[in-house]
Amino acid sequence: MSMGTFITLEGGEGTGKSTQTKHLVSALSAAGHKCLATREPGGCLASEEIRHLLVEGAADRWLPMTEVLLHNAARFEHLTKIIKPALSHNKIVISDRYFDSTMAYQGYGNQLDIASIANLHFELYKDFVPDLTLILNLPLNQGLERAKRRSGGDDRYENMNKNFHKRLINGFLEIAQKEPERCAVIDASGDEETVHHKIMIEVSKRLNLP
Repeated sequence: MSMGTFITLEGGEGTGKSTQTKHLVSALSAAGHKCLATREPGGCLASEEIRHLLVEGAADRWLPMTEVLLHNAARFEHLTKIIKPALSHNKIVISDRYFDSTMAYQGYGNQLDIASIANLHFELYKDFVPDLTLILNLPLNQGLERAKRRSGGDDRYENMNKNFHKRLINGFLEIAQKEPERCAVIDASGDEETVHHKIMIEVSKRLNLP
């Protein structure tokens, strides 16, 4: 059975993942590929309902490990109902966030044990990982300013303290350093077209697309 390609976009708040997901889907679709754009937490009805629990309310609404479990409940639904079926039909699936966000936010940001989160991931998903992960990177203050302009400050993750955000940004960079064959760090400080061009270079080089 032919299998598609799984690409994820990761990064801290305000790095432009959603915008660049749209640009990437547009470029690959224009080249004749069947694409599916999705997001985490979310991507299917049950997971979108869990998303509301995670992104709304006070910053201290959940214990860190509760967040891990909620994210993985949403992910299990999303992966089983949306991502894997699309891949089995030879589609390119492009997700705005995936497992690396749980590692960065709950592991590095909330300072939970990284190995415990990784072990849970393996128990649930075995060795299923993206074919390519694009980590969009921005200076801390620039990213948070962009994010708050977009959301009006209503996202609970955006309202966590700056030390949390510093840790998660460093966490993403550490993930990329540990897994260079899967991850590419993209400087997201330019305009939309400049960042998109950088992404397309990596997609072409690593996956021979479009």
